[in-house]
Formats: sequence, C-alpha cells, structure tokens
Amino acid sequence: MSDKTAFVTGATGLLGSNLCELLVSRGWQVKGLVRSIDKAKRFLLSNPIQIVQGDMENVPAFAQALKGVDVVFHTAAFFREYYQPGSHWKKMKCINVDATIELLQAAQAQGVARTVFTSSSGVIQTYPHQMANETAPYSEFAQKNLYFKTKILAEREIYRFLDTSRMYVVMILPGWMMGPGDAAPTSAGQLVLDLLASKLPGIINGGASLTDVRDVAAAMVSAAERGKRGERYIVAGSLKTMKDIALELEAISGVKAPTMEIPDKIALSIAWLLETWAGLTGGVNPMPLAGIQTLLEKANLSSAKAIQELGVTFRPFRDTLKDTVLWYQSQGYL
Repeated sequence: MSDKTAFVTGATGLLGSNLCELLVSRGWQVKGLVRSIDKAKRFLLSNPIQIVQGDMENVPAFAQALKGVDVVFHTAAFFREYYQPGSHWKKMKCINVDATIELLQAAQAQGVARTVFTSSSGVIQTYPHQMANETAPYSEFAQKNLYFKTKILAEREIYRFLDTSRMYVVMILPGWMMGPGDAAPTSAGQLVLDLLASKLPGIINGGASLTDVRDVAAAMVSAAERGKRGERYIVAGSLKTMKDIALELEAISGVKAPTMEIPDKIALSIAWLLETWAGLTGGVNPMPLAGIQTLLEKANLSSAKAIQELGVTFRPFRDTLKDTVLWYQSQGYL
C-alpha cells in the first residue's frame, strides 16, 4: 500500500480512468483532472478520488491543485477530433506540446518530484521485418500523422525541460490501447462495436501492437516507482492484424467476422473519398485516412526494456477483448 498522492490528467479517458482505479486500489490518494463533472460522476463515481475540474488549455487555473502531489500522471491529450476533417494542428500542438511543458513547470513550482508522461509508440520508426525499440529514430510517418508529430515535439521539449530541472520525468509509449472503460469510444473501442454490430463489409490488411489499457496503467505506476529519469519505455503488446481481432471477437461473441479483405490501395482510396466528403459536408468520417495509414504500417514493437526495468507484463489478448465486450454490455452500448 502507498501513502502517496497522484494527480491524473485526463482522468475520465480510457487510460486515465483505468489508472485512477489502479492507483486507488493500491492505496494512493488521487486527484483527477476532468473537463466534464457529469462524465466524471458517471465513470469515476466508484473511486474515492478528488475531482479537479479544469482544462489543459488553461493550466494556471488548476495549478494550485498540484500542491502536495508526489507524482503527476499526464494522460490527457487532444487526438480524437484530429482524425476528422479540418485543421486541428493549432489546438493539438497547444494541448499536446505547449500545455505539457506548462504542466511540468507548474508541477515543479508546486514541489512535485516526479511526472510520468504518456507519449505514443507512434513516435518510433518501425521496420517491416524486425521489431523496433526505443533506440529507433523518430518516425518518418509522423509527418503524416500529426498526433504522433505532437508527441515527438513534446518529447523533445521534455528533454529541454530536464536540462534545467531536477524533476524526474519518465515517458511511457503505449501501443494501440484497448480495454474496459473506453467510453468515448476510441478507435479501438469503435472497431469492437462495429464488428459486433456487423457494420464492416470487409477488413483491411492492417494491424497494430494491441495493448490492454490496464497493463499500460500498471506500467505508468511502475514507472513512477522504478523508472529512470529521462527514459522512454515502449509498452506495447504483440502485433495483431485486423483479421486476428475479428476472428477472436467471433470466437468470443459468435458474431461472424467479415470474410472480405480490402486491398490497401482501395482502402486508402475509400478513406480519402470519405475524408473529402466529410470535409465538404461537415460530417464524420467513419474510416479516417490517418487511422487507415497507421494500421497499414503494421508497427511491430519490442517492450523488452519495459519488461526488464519496470516489470511490465501483458495479459492474454482474448481476456482484453472479453472484458471490453463485457464493459460495453454493462454500459448499454450493445
């Protein structure tokens, strides 16, 4: 058990909510930063945490709440809307880069000793026939995927911050997260819902290092306790193709997986057309181009460093899918 106090940004998000639950179970006092009190009441009510209403676009407004905190866990980020048409770069950079440094400076001013920052495994340059680790250069693909680009910029700013600060900052680079508590839902959660509703006519030849969000949350806590200052840790499960996900879900739910495989060029063309149409009509693109491009990269990542230094473990993929489906059933999504 712990007598430490944590401050979690993005506390109602997929990672933030699971992290709050884990911290409370381990005896931490938890302050959770949320934008919506209503959402916090719905999804955090079972956890005895102190709700702090605030927004990463205005760090000074909640900076006082950082007083007495031992560790800041920074999970908040602006990413979902980015996958839709229109230019979100200015807001994305403001929240994901500028506000991250503002948060570190505010935490330092309040005497916080440690921060665990949620980056993304998307910053890592991957290779088709070998696993990539933290020694890989920054991803060239990040020039297309602007969310990944903000995470690269944030990491660089954090290194600059560490040059003049005594704070311990550790960076966690999660894979494509999935699990219970995905209220938004994220793209992974939406994929599960779409497959269960038989909404997908086919599947693309893509994949990602799918990772249970609860394993990432455990890695975040371990990083606060055992992580090395300034180090980055990839926390990503094994590479799963879209076909793997669909067939596993079929085995769990009985809902037939799509049998048609959509060729890469056709998938990209459809995504581009939908993106253009959504941009013209102001609608929502159900097949975001950046998301399709990311999946077609099929990033194969090594978590060996996190396993060795943080004691990270990964639960079976089927358990993750089962628990995700059960959570959606319990919340009335299905």
